[in-house]
Amino acid sequence: MRVTTFPDVEARPRTLAVGEFDGVHLGHREVIRGSDTVLTFEPHPLTVVRPAAAPKLLTNLEVKAELIAGLGVEELVVIPFDDGFARQTPRDFIDHVLVERLRVRRLSVGENFRFGHRAAGDSAMLEADRRFATRVVPLVETDGEIVSSSHIRGLLLAGEVELAARFLGAPFQLRGEVVAGDRRGRELGFPTANIVPDERLVCPGHGVYVARAGGACAAVSIGVRPTFGTGRAPLIEAYLLDRHVDLYGQVLRLDFLKRLRGERRFDSGEALVAQMRRDVDDARELCG
Repeated sequence: MRVTTFPDVEARPRTLAVGEFDGVHLGHREVIRGSDTVLTFEPHPLTVVRPAAAPKLLTNLEVKAELIAGLGVEELVVIPFDDGFARQTPRDFIDHVLVERLRVRRLSVGENFRFGHRAAGDSAMLEADRRFATRVVPLVETDGEIVSSSHIRGLLLAGEVELAARFLGAPFQLRGEVVAGDRRGRELGFPTANIVPDERLVCPGHGVYVARAGGACAAVSIGVRPTFGTGRAPLIEAYLLDRHVDLYGQVLRLDFLKRLRGERRFDSGEALVAQMRRDVDDARELCG
């Protein structure tokens, strides 16, 4: 899949899906279905027009692009969203972006898609334009719940990674560079690969999880290590079962499968180690 930054795009007829597509969840996939090109925005528009309301994201641009590529899309066009673009009228967006530059023939958007200055443009405005056909996709429901990025963020913060996966269509994934920790896990017999959470992205709530990590099963702890009262910021610690490799400086991908328990403070290091052994046994059983 080609990734192109607007306006450096080839002028050709396109079947186009437009949206922010944070997380590329089931609703987004329905909007994208059948499109050869996806148009998205970077950064998230709210970081420009209402920074205080901007959410932590489910995916950065790199992961979003990979997920979209997996849907068979030929090209991802990224519009750099800045103050100037935010002031563009809905009519200018249609005339200059969709028609002149992208030469859209068939357009697909979600029913709640808004665009242009002060979000004045909507799907009805797109449907009224006869220069292209518009497909407006209703909100998708799963298990009686509307699938939305904001709902998935809430599920992840609550540790509900299994339910989040049902809305995403795949396990929630998190990536980060492995950094040096205080080596306490190694001292306890469970050497971990440590990742500092990216403040711009959603991280599952504090607790212990089962995840896939680089092809291996992992028991993953997210939190502040209350047993030792370190006073440090939250850390993601992944213990890879039956795999002992030096991952420092490498980017590790974690695919979250299940939450085992919440974060707890133990009375002693021995009690913590006993619980960690149980966590590892549970992870091994769940990973199969």
